[in-house]
Amino acid sequence: MKKNMKTFIKIAVLAAAIGWGNDSFAQKKDTLKLDPDSKIKKAAKAVGNKTAETAVKGTSKVTDKTYKDKVGPGGQTIYIDKHAKYYYVNKKGGKVYVTAAQLKNKP
Repeated sequence: MKKNMKTFIKIAVLAAAIGWGNDSFAQKKDTLKLDPDSKIKKAAKAVGNKTAETAVKGTSKVTDKTYKDKVGPGGQTIYIDKHAKYYYVNKKGGKVYVTAAQLKNKP
């Protein structure tokens, strides 16, 4: 019985400590509001998109096969995933799936 009581007291103390310490993690309102220049926003978005595109293309080259004889509708490199579906990577780093009819011969 003593062991159960000791365990109960430990749990109660732990719960109380978490409850009291929880206030320190509360979100505080930011008094300084920054409104970055539109050029900075545009540049940051472009860097993020290029990073995503490069990352997805790198993973695609490693994990999926590259279709050597065909290109996408805009001349993009075509990859074939493990389900035999064709796709290319767009400027924002997204995979755009295409049908075999949409593919063009490589020049």
